[in-house]
Amino acid sequence: MLPPRPLAARKGRGAVSNIQGRYEVNGREGFDDGWAATDEGEDLPAFKTQVTDEFAKSILSHNASPDIPFKVSLNPYRGCEHGCIYCFARPTHSYLGLSPGLDFESRLFAKVNAAELLRRELAHPSYKPEHIAIGVNTDAYQPCERDKRITRQVLEVLSECGHPVGMITKSSLIERDIDILAPMAEKGLACAAITITTLDSEISRTLEPRAAAPARRLRAIRTLTDAGIPVSVSVAPIIPFVTEPEIERILEAARDAGAVGAHYVVLRLPFEVNPLFQEWLEAHFPERAARVMNRVREMRGGKDYDSDFSKRMHGEGVWADLIRQRFHKTVDRLGLGRLEGRFDRLDTSQFRRPLVVPAATGTGRRAGAAQLDLF
Repeated sequence: MLPPRPLAARKGRGAVSNIQGRYEVNGREGFDDGWAATDEGEDLPAFKTQVTDEFAKSILSHNASPDIPFKVSLNPYRGCEHGCIYCFARPTHSYLGLSPGLDFESRLFAKVNAAELLRRELAHPSYKPEHIAIGVNTDAYQPCERDKRITRQVLEVLSECGHPVGMITKSSLIERDIDILAPMAEKGLACAAITITTLDSEISRTLEPRAAAPARRLRAIRTLTDAGIPVSVSVAPIIPFVTEPEIERILEAARDAGAVGAHYVVLRLPFEVNPLFQEWLEAHFPERAARVMNRVREMRGGKDYDSDFSKRMHGEGVWADLIRQRFHKTVDRLGLGRLEGRFDRLDTSQFRRPLVVPAATGTGRRAGAAQLDLF
């Protein structure tokens, strides 16, 4: 039997493997018989991205989490081509019978009826407006959005209805929709958060391989700011000994680019994210993999992860306190954290229900007539 080959990543992909999802019935185990071996230094075969259209049954997700600043979110896509190895949404692909590994970043699903479903939700007589966060689980501006334009359609509905929205992304494609977001921001209806995990392009290329480069994200902050859109920076996740040394530099660069607020999250490793991240560590940082995981466990009460609401975002213990102090002292020094960059400060009083709601047949009807349609 041949010895196992060292872990190696595919170019342009974050996950090293296609691990089994926790709901799959049949188990499988990789075995190297030598036939698939490549020459040393040769790239592994590429995984082609597949985007499947799907018609969702609902579009708004509600949560009661006390540690996040929104209760309603909208995700136009399932799976994300950005391939961020740390993505907490990876385990959701298990519900589809797919792997949270390479499948999550290469087998995507586009909710092509998202705008139609949203219009129906907003037209419902019992609907009460709360600011909607877009791009929470998977990035609303991942590469396939250039062609699908689902996020833009959703923004057009929200703009028409005067509904507040907060965008979360690590893509410069958000600049395309400034023509919608800027007028909304002027009315207190829109803000954005740009995620910057690292300023090191080499680390970013493996950590989040198909997301915009760090310098490009800083430029997006400047572009949005110049258009009058309040932008905060999300320093997330903070990974000990990998991105953690950059906390102050990221905040300074974001402030210089025009960011008005900031928040952070320490590395989270729920469900299948844990083995996937550890595989990534062994492939890219084998010399410090043990140190990273030991520090993660120090911040998680000795475990790889703690899902307790009071601890999951920032951790606990000495190292978590040091990160907290470093972050908040830098934010105070730079004057970040102003209220105009917060999702929960958006105005809900301007909301008006849509006048026309698409019927099931695809034809239009007035919102008030919905209860009269029996057939």
